[in-house]
Amino acid sequence: MTRLAVSGRGVDHLPELYTAALHNLLDLNTVTDAAGEPFFRAGAHYPDPWIRDAALNCWFAGSLLAPDVARATLVKVTETRVDGTQVIQSDDQWWDQIVWLLGAWSQYLLAGDDVFLLTAFDVGWRSMQSLHAAHFDSRFGLFRGGALMQDGISGYPRPPYQPDIDSSFVLDFPAAHDVMCLSTNAIYGRAYRILAAMARLLGRAAGAFERSGDDLVAAIDAHLWSPAERRYGYLLHPDGRLDVHHEAAGDALAALFVADPARARRLLATTHREPSGVVNVWPPFDRFDDDHPGRHNVLCWPMVMGLHAYAASRVDLIDCFDAGLRDLERLFGSGDPFREAYHPRTGAVDGGWQRGRHWDSERHQTWSAAAFLLDVHGGLLGLTPSPQGLAFAARIPNRFDTVAAYGLTYRGATLDVVVHRSGPAHRVRLDGAPLPARLVPADLTGQHLVEVWTPAA
Repeated sequence: MTRLAVSGRGVDHLPELYTAALHNLLDLNTVTDAAGEPFFRAGAHYPDPWIRDAALNCWFAGSLLAPDVARATLVKVTETRVDGTQVIQSDDQWWDQIVWLLGAWSQYLLAGDDVFLLTAFDVGWRSMQSLHAAHFDSRFGLFRGGALMQDGISGYPRPPYQPDIDSSFVLDFPAAHDVMCLSTNAIYGRAYRILAAMARLLGRAAGAFERSGDDLVAAIDAHLWSPAERRYGYLLHPDGRLDVHHEAAGDALAALFVADPARARRLLATTHREPSGVVNVWPPFDRFDDDHPGRHNVLCWPMVMGLHAYAASRVDLIDCFDAGLRDLERLFGSGDPFREAYHPRTGAVDGGWQRGRHWDSERHQTWSAAAFLLDVHGGLLGLTPSPQGLAFAARIPNRFDTVAAYGLTYRGATLDVVVHRSGPAHRVRLDGAPLPARLVPADLTGQHLVEVWTPAA
């Protein structure tokens, strides 16, 4: 099993949390189906993988740490149509199904499976065609439907919320079908770019996918950007009104896949932070209060927190990244790690309120652990896979001196990666020899030492 070692001030507990996160993903939540095929389940309370969970768990950590299980998990949430073609599985949470492509792309980059690449491309473009036909709003150039992390109505303003509808599920509220959310549209934009990249690798035409991605990003900038707030809003109502609540997952995804670097940094730096960390949607809706925090409104969901911190690391907001990492360290170090959600002010385990009742915060949530692992691998170590190889975009916070992960598997190689916070320049060495392109080649095999020197933050 991979091992983490760190040095610095007040970071000694990180290896223990890292080991616990590995245990969550690889032991507790790697299970087998009736046919004996392993897969990542969504969590201890959820026996099956959902599309969203499957994709994010593979993207965040699974495809690096257990690529065979990740591949099986992604395939498990596809289905074969009567004509024999394969698509993303149909379910009642259609709005962000295309997030599957983000997990599939990570799987290809880290495992290098050309057979899977062809499968993923075919599944992705067929699914995109169907989703575009059913849910694209040509008036605004955006995709309709809910937000990535808000499948419960507690995460939405009024409308689409209606007090006379007695349900927690967002699509039971008719107006929710037609809102256009930041996180979901950022995912679609990224999915188009992934399809273009896959097409190029397969020797197929990529131009239509590139143009669709460019058009969608332009539509996000045109309709979801608020000049007055100088940031993206949460959702566009079908009448063209922009809701300007902060959506933390939307901010993170927009910073990663939509915004230019300056806009991305401002966006992440201004996402509202409660004492325990960023929350799903801010400010609170008027039907909730401090004693009754909305489940998908102002709770701290570690998956969202980890994604937001990772995005900050990618745009060189090292203090913002470290704040997010510290938030997760506090929540997970409280003795009850990797829960589904926590109270925004006290940090206590809390599932929040929705439709007049208090919900549980489920134990052993896979994506809570996977998001923490993303912040270690993608944030602290800076692992950045591409078709050509593995790069390192590390910028570790000043409280660290070194961060090292031993026994990471990358395609045919096993890597010990050591990041040093020192020196004026970013340098990478492979087995002691300089890597001028700072890129471990994709065809590397065997056991190797990678050392990275990164400037102080």
